[in-house]
Amino acid sequence: MKKWISLAAIAGLVLAMAACSSSTGASGGSGGNGGSGGGGGGSGGDKQEKVTITYGLWDQNQVPAMQEIANKFQEANPSITVKIEVTPWDQYWTKLETAATGGTLPDVFWMNGVNIIKYASNKMLTPLSDKVKSGNISLDNYPKSLVDLYSYNGTLYGMPKDFDTVGLWYNKKMFDAAGLKYPDETWDWSKLRDAATKLTDPAKGVWGMASALAASEQTTYYNTIFQAGGYVISPDKKSSGYDKPEAIEGMKFWSDLIKDKLSPTVAQMTETAPRNLFESGKVAMLTDGSWAQIEFSKNEYTKDKVDVTVLPQGKKRATVIHGLGNVIAANSKHQKEAWEFVKFLGSKDAADIQAKTGTTIPAYNGTQDAWVKSNPNFHLQIFIDELQYSVPYPVSKDAPKWQEVEKSTFNKGLSGEIPMEEAAKQVAAKMNELLKQEK
Repeated sequence: MKKWISLAAIAGLVLAMAACSSSTGASGGSGGNGGSGGGGGGSGGDKQEKVTITYGLWDQNQVPAMQEIANKFQEANPSITVKIEVTPWDQYWTKLETAATGGTLPDVFWMNGVNIIKYASNKMLTPLSDKVKSGNISLDNYPKSLVDLYSYNGTLYGMPKDFDTVGLWYNKKMFDAAGLKYPDETWDWSKLRDAATKLTDPAKGVWGMASALAASEQTTYYNTIFQAGGYVISPDKKSSGYDKPEAIEGMKFWSDLIKDKLSPTVAQMTETAPRNLFESGKVAMLTDGSWAQIEFSKNEYTKDKVDVTVLPQGKKRATVIHGLGNVIAANSKHQKEAWEFVKFLGSKDAADIQAKTGTTIPAYNGTQDAWVKSNPNFHLQIFIDELQYSVPYPVSKDAPKWQEVEKSTFNKGLSGEIPMEEAAKQVAAKMNELLKQEK
């Protein structure tokens, strides 16, 4: 018995000495920080291993805000460094697919609705539902449509980051010069065409509107298809809506603009992107997303010459709503640290940074008003007002495959190579084949 007591006493003495030594060393290192020295002592004694995690994204305009968020996270988590990796949109998904195949995905990266099912179903992403539950995080803090968008088979795979709708951007200077009233909520397709006709000046190389289908389906034909009463994909994800009269009507809205010379041609918009034409005063109107405001606010030409309003309506009002999610690579070697960062990215603190900088509309409920007020030069409230008639972005498991068919075929309809009605029917036939192959 004495022997056991003696060993216990010795062990206790060794532990006490070690604790004393650790505390003294930490206090010496913290200098004159007083009370904060105690916290530093605990951290110093733990000697946490420093870890670097990568964060993949595609929008250079958002880097300042994302870096500010990363910096704030690192202040609270000094053992974790976040390295932001930017890949332009045109190469992002190709690079991501190569990385997924090679097992070199970023630890954390941006995901969109088009690709979430593909990556989740192929077990490339870390499930987040259990982490959210154990972390006492309420998903009621985010729009349900975004939570649903980033869930697969009832499991959450992406923490909602932001959401976006689409508006009609217009050049006030050009409207003033033409003696036209600015667009507003009373506009329909007919009023837009009338204004585009008056704003177009072939002699000066100026067009009233940009038929920017190749730039983005979300900012163009998805909206007009829904406005015409049509759909892109059936609710059961089994059939295309492109061969229906309503969808064809929504597509012809865009091809007619080029046919009537109210928009630059496909070749001209391939040479110079529609947004660049708008930013140089060559195009008077452009449908673009809420995310464009940060670029327009920084562009020397557009920052004080343009504004935005709700999309003109067809048979009814509609705008596509989409949003990004932050996901974790399933093969990341730093799961714990990646989750801590994703959890912070989904916090109110991170949302406030996105909002106040005007970067994008944060997904965290109650923080959107700061985004609206971030740039009083633009009527950004319209993007929030459009939520009442927003339509979810159309997706399926292999959506990227039929979206490639959309882009290549609809360009033929825009250029006049084939009638747009024929282009829409061709897309529907191919899309239906692809949907049958989905499992």
